[in-house]
Amino acid sequence: MNDQSPSSPRRAGGRAARRAMRAAPLATDKRPIRAGMEGGQLRVLSDIDIANIHEAALTALEQIGLADAPESGVEILTGAGAILGKDGRIRFPRALVEDMLAVACKDMTLCGRDPENDLHLGDRKVHFGTAGAAVHVVDVAGRDYRESTVQDLFDAARIADQLDNIHFLQRPMVCRDIADNYEMDLNTIYACTRGTTKHVGVSFTEPDYVAGALEMLHMIAGGEDAWRSRPFVSNTNCFVVPPMKFATEACRVMEECIAGGMPVLLLSAGMAGATAPSPVAGAIVQAVAECLAGVVYVNAIKPGHPAVFGTWPFGLDLRTGAMSVGSGEQALLTAGCAQMHQFYGIPGGAAAGASDSKLPDMQAGWEQMCSNVMAGLSGLNMVYEAAGMHASLLGFCHESLILGNDLIGQALRCVRGIEVNDETLALDVMRATCLGVDGAKGVGHYLGADQTLSRMETDYVYPELGDRTSPKEWAEKDKPDLLKNATAKKEAILAQRSNAEFDPVVDRAIRNRFAIHLAD
Repeated sequence: MNDQSPSSPRRAGGRAARRAMRAAPLATDKRPIRAGMEGGQLRVLSDIDIANIHEAALTALEQIGLADAPESGVEILTGAGAILGKDGRIRFPRALVEDMLAVACKDMTLCGRDPENDLHLGDRKVHFGTAGAAVHVVDVAGRDYRESTVQDLFDAARIADQLDNIHFLQRPMVCRDIADNYEMDLNTIYACTRGTTKHVGVSFTEPDYVAGALEMLHMIAGGEDAWRSRPFVSNTNCFVVPPMKFATEACRVMEECIAGGMPVLLLSAGMAGATAPSPVAGAIVQAVAECLAGVVYVNAIKPGHPAVFGTWPFGLDLRTGAMSVGSGEQALLTAGCAQMHQFYGIPGGAAAGASDSKLPDMQAGWEQMCSNVMAGLSGLNMVYEAAGMHASLLGFCHESLILGNDLIGQALRCVRGIEVNDETLALDVMRATCLGVDGAKGVGHYLGADQTLSRMETDYVYPELGDRTSPKEWAEKDKPDLLKNATAKKEAILAQRSNAEFDPVVDRAIRNRFAIHLAD
């Protein structure tokens, strides 16, 4: 019998060795994928395309400008050199835009409460996370939707905290069980930061709410100085209402957040064909122009303040008027925006990974993977809505968040790309396998090769829930169901206390000061 037959002890021992290697945790620097890997292999825009989009955006700012700036914004922008027209629109001379781009923050770190979760942005470093403002939770067991609650948000944060490929948590759901907007904003911060030590993104309904939020964050951080040295929450700020208008109250929120030392995401979310031009290029132009206006605004207040260039143009199904966040057009919009961020040298973010499907099904899979892979390959710094988001941003699913961790793992492996060097070309291994070494006959396969064993964990990404068994093995395991396994993992995570729990004294002080709705 051939000593390499499947039933041989040597073959079984090799399998046992591989299983043991997979069971042992890898050091962070040895993992095949991790936060902040360099993308940029994909270029959907040529250099000429980028130059034309930039020129068109500057022309739009100079000739069309933006309406509806608050009085404080008018003062800030005109003081920096913008021009207030008789029609009430603020126009931006090219020289002003270029001057503000020169002082804008280029090297940014979004902090986590745990420094191990810090996100170092810039260049083409890629990070995947959640986002959105879904008003429903997807119940996969009942195949139904219900309104989202503060408990659902807390659970999402706890789950995201345990998923290696979810690098940050921007609030994915609205707390529909809290009617008061001020209490909702504060409870959003509380639920997210108590659920994860990763960086958190939140929004504020009114500018007057920021002071209370900062007070809570100072308590969590251990004081204002500690907060300002490591702000672990950023403000997701929809400072514009496309097309080309400032969102008056959101601008005032942004001013308060900058004063409080909070990083901001300058978010422009036009819909191609409705609130943004229908062509993909035109939608990118408008988003770039609006975010450039935001760069001027931020840096006129505080030069170099950390601000993410958040071009988020969305696709639209022109047959029905419904959003098409899972479309190929969406993937192109996001990839093109990533190249514009790199052109300006400013850390940027855009939307990818959301689905129009109502459930975590095959449609969701192809939609989520298409845009996540393209966003990663384009070198997008912050990939928002990358996991868990369904129904064109109306529904969030905890099970889908867990499945998204596997999906993003494969996307990140694509981002890592192919390393070509003397070792990976593997000629010596090929020679030994085919011809043999020192007179011994080559074994004719690579299963037992030292290179195979040594690189199986550092080169390959293995899904945690994805099934790769044969049909026979699958049947022997009672035909495991992907969604049921995701639900089981969700329940296992939620059965444990959050790793991000506050010190009991701090938690009691927060509860005494604010109306916290989450159960103690």
